[in-house]
Amino acid sequence: MSQPMNLSLEQQFNIRSFETQVQSLNRDQAVEFLVKLYEQMIMKENMYKEFLKHQWGIESNSLSQ
Repeated sequence: MSQPMNLSLEQQFNIRSFETQVQSLNRDQAVEFLVKLYEQMIMKENMYKEFLKHQWGIESNSLSQ
C-alpha cells in the first residue's frame, strides 16, 4: 500500500460537504463526534474481519470443533 488510493469525484465532493458541516461544530460537539466516528470505524473493521473469516472459512467457532 505504498501508493495512495485515488478518490472518486463523488468521494471528493462528500469530503468537502463533510468539511463544511463539521466547521460549525463547537469543541465539545467535535470531540463527541470524533469519538462516535472512531467507534464506527472500529465496528466497521470488526465487521470486515468477521466477513473475511467467514469467506476464508476460518471462523473461530469452526476451530473449536
